[in-house]
Amino acid sequence: MKKLLYLTLLLLGLPLAAQKPFLRTFQERTLRVDYVFSGTETETVIALDELRSIPGWAGRRARLDEVPLKGNGQVCMKDARSGEVLYRTSFSTLFQEWQATDEAEHVRRSFENVFLLPMPRAAADVTVELYNLRGETVATLTHRVDPSDILIHPAGEQAPEYSYLLQSGPSERCIDVVIVAEGYTAAEMDIFYEDARAAVESFRGQEPFASRMDAFNFIAVPLVSADSGVSIPKRGLWMDTALSSHFDTFYSDRYLTTLRLRQLHDRLAGIPYEHIIILANTANYGGGGIYNSYTLTTAHHAQFRPVVVHEFGHSFAGLGDEYAYGDSDPMYFPDVEPWEPNLTTQADFAAKWQDMMHVPGIGLFEGGGYQTKGVWRPSDDCRMKTNEAEGFCAVCRRAIERMIDFYVSE
Repeated sequence: MKKLLYLTLLLLGLPLAAQKPFLRTFQERTLRVDYVFSGTETETVIALDELRSIPGWAGRRARLDEVPLKGNGQVCMKDARSGEVLYRTSFSTLFQEWQATDEAEHVRRSFENVFLLPMPRAAADVTVELYNLRGETVATLTHRVDPSDILIHPAGEQAPEYSYLLQSGPSERCIDVVIVAEGYTAAEMDIFYEDARAAVESFRGQEPFASRMDAFNFIAVPLVSADSGVSIPKRGLWMDTALSSHFDTFYSDRYLTTLRLRQLHDRLAGIPYEHIIILANTANYGGGGIYNSYTLTTAHHAQFRPVVVHEFGHSFAGLGDEYAYGDSDPMYFPDVEPWEPNLTTQADFAAKWQDMMHVPGIGLFEGGGYQTKGVWRPSDDCRMKTNEAEGFCAVCRRAIERMIDFYVSE
């Protein structure tokens, strides 16, 4: 039996030393945990919705008890007997963005959230916590997961159709990114594959992704929609699409999102994936990127190539927007250092890019994180500021490289 395991690990191309600790603690399965986050501007409630068991684990297999960024929330899995931290991940959510809107002052709403964790071999306690804009914990929920629980719903035993656009190696060694069709009819799938290949080429042409493409697998998922295009509420257009996405999220014209995260992950069950890029079949400008949730962007606007890279900077690397709108509803405070690696209030600048101030073009440029004052960005222009920028600044490149290293470390 040991010999068979050893040969299997060798075939996967993985060092035995890196595999053994993981396989002692976890199964080769994914634990999908669905939550509902609900509340108002001042109230936050977390509820467990459903647990699912899916074949395979496409996530990282080292540095399991670490998070690369604090995020706006975290999930932590601990061994039920010893209390040892087995796995941690961080994230952001649309729910927390909604809490800063005017609507949240007088309406209670709920939002779906889905997290993928490695399936433990023994009972584990899973804790999810959410933070406010000051980084303070405002809600927490702990629940036990027993992998033998008969009510953990199996899913993904038969994977949907998918194909590799770039396969740099086995899932266990690479960062698996699915590129998903939204608003493409069955007759438009050739167009989707062209768009998906264009997205991959956009990363090939953008550092530091260009130099690190061997760390990525890109997988096309041709989800079929009944209607062509996506919903644009301000025009009265509501489409029947695979993921129910729409513009005008929170009444912002260009904000294109899907609130149906369970629907999204249901359609992907059985495919090896860690990160998600959704391509919308429309020329209308817009998109969105949510840290460790998904990127969604329009595929037929002239700015598609820089925008898909920009939004992936949010969802993959946790980078913040470096442009400013105004200061009526500040998201950052002078005494709190942002968790995004490319923004600073100078509350703890040493933790950011102080060590890179000697790099040409790098400095402190006021205006970022949607605020004109009190938040600084690293450079005059960057992919996280404008579509016209040549690329990512040195600080953002380093942040992306660090995130890649975090996922592929052994």
